[in-house]
Amino acid sequence: MTPHPPREVFIQGITRDGKVFRPSDWAERLAGAMASFRPDGVHGGKHAFIGYSPLCVPRVINGVKYVIVNEQLREIEPMAWDFVMHFARDNELQVTEACLLPDPAAGR
Repeated sequence: MTPHPPREVFIQGITRDGKVFRPSDWAERLAGAMASFRPDGVHGGKHAFIGYSPLCVPRVINGVKYVIVNEQLREIEPMAWDFVMHFARDNELQVTEACLLPDPAAGR
């Protein structure tokens, strides 16, 4: 039995009543707050650059802002996971569990 790959939670920048969530940079702010939570082997240091954690990244999909949160964040830091999930709940954002598939065209 092979372990399943980690799932991802897609937090959509659309509220449950269909309104676009504001401010417009909410996804970058939320992902920025999670930037220090990284999986083993991905560390900062003298040669590190400023960037998002691979466990919590902002994306635009079909013109809608999202934050994609990898469930590994829950294992690394449960309080960070709770913070992100409570942010979505408190702001009535739509949340979907899924797994982002790689773009086959990107490998060419």
